[in-house]
Amino acid sequence: MANLRTAMDAAFWDLNVSTPQALDGVSKAVPGDPVPLDAARASRAIRVQQLSVLRNGFPLGIIPSISPTPNHKELGSFALQSLLGNVDIGGWWIGLIGQFRPKKLISSIKAEVCAAEEWELPLLKDAAKHFLDKSLYAIGLCSLIPLTSSSSLLLSSEKHGERKRRQTKATLLHKLPDHDITLEAAWPQLFIGHKGKYWEVPESISVDCSSLISESGLRYRFGIHKNSGLPHSIDSVNAETPLALLPGVCAKVAFSYQKSKDLWRQKETKEDVIIETEKGQLWRPSYDIRLREPHAAISGIIGGTCMAWASAGSGSLFVNPTQDVERSSLGAQNRVRFRADLFGSVCYTFQHGKFRNLFGDLTRIDARLDILSASDIAQKVYNLLSAQSNRSSNELSSPKINLVYQQQVAGPVFFRVDSKFSLDSSPGIHGPQLEDLIYSLNYSLRILGSGKVVAWYSPRRKEGMVELRLFEF
Repeated sequence: MANLRTAMDAAFWDLNVSTPQALDGVSKAVPGDPVPLDAARASRAIRVQQLSVLRNGFPLGIIPSISPTPNHKELGSFALQSLLGNVDIGGWWIGLIGQFRPKKLISSIKAEVCAAEEWELPLLKDAAKHFLDKSLYAIGLCSLIPLTSSSSLLLSSEKHGERKRRQTKATLLHKLPDHDITLEAAWPQLFIGHKGKYWEVPESISVDCSSLISESGLRYRFGIHKNSGLPHSIDSVNAETPLALLPGVCAKVAFSYQKSKDLWRQKETKEDVIIETEKGQLWRPSYDIRLREPHAAISGIIGGTCMAWASAGSGSLFVNPTQDVERSSLGAQNRVRFRADLFGSVCYTFQHGKFRNLFGDLTRIDARLDILSASDIAQKVYNLLSAQSNRSSNELSSPKINLVYQQQVAGPVFFRVDSKFSLDSSPGIHGPQLEDLIYSLNYSLRILGSGKVVAWYSPRRKEGMVELRLFEF
């Protein structure tokens, strides 16, 4: 089924979203924004681990990506990544990632050659100097240190030649029998809004405690988060800064109750896995163990969130590079000091095929209705019934429909489309409005049980990359 827990996770700081803008492939969703598409969620595997597997299937171990650089358009969007080296010593490992953008180099060398009257040694020297342009390159170092059998520390640092600051992250994960405790810190932290805009927060620190899902379907989590410094937009000017990113300390608590019921399901049998041939028995598992049983199911989740800021605020603040810290502090003071709300989702899933045969053995549709904020929707309904002319621009006041369509192409390869529609009933708006869309081509790795290589592209963000993802359904 589609990921029902995303609604609660989106309220916290640790909802990872895939992005080629960072060498580790991860940015954070802006807390409180509409829930991102399921296909936008970052892989559970660390980027260095992904590249160590992906390089086996690409020429010279070079993996392409598409990541626009709005402030440096001469660099282009096309980039090449590679794992330059990695060391594994008794569970502790370290990896080095490199990235290269060829467009500016090719353009510069072409201009040199076209302007030259004769092919001489100075021309070759001038052309070679362009390889030393640091804006063409990015390099990142990542290390995973197992502290105990239940604790690990992830450290990473990366520097892009066209950017002024280095990005450094530290993540401490401790697993308890029924909970996960996560401590994260980043300088700066990269956030992405629901409209595809990126923000850098100079310092972001968070600690979260999350329960594992119990048999009853109950789940809860709580955390404390702190932002320091003025957020900076990296791809726009005079952009509207989300108040959740402004300086301050926030405590959050959330709970949810989740249930699922099969309308019908065709269970996997021994005959499905083992087939008889002239040469004897042949073991033929599904390409993905989570797609092995045709079924139809309905599921739902309902929950609540509660947050408290050390200083108050609501709405948005326009921040440009000339604004001072005093104005950002004023925006933080306008933030809502305390807020409690309810959310819920209902999902219908239909799958045809067992994803075993070479052709026509997988068609799957997931349709999910998200109620992101019960209070905002109630306020909007009240405004409509009372015929108030001013309509709210709050994105959470409109229900969202997420549609996921998956279709087998051939063998382990299937095509997937994730889309999100807004059901806005405001005057002048008729019918569902398309908000986001992601296309992806997936290659399932049977040896991993439920792993796949995903090549995705987002038309809205104009970004795309190749990832290794595990156990997503």
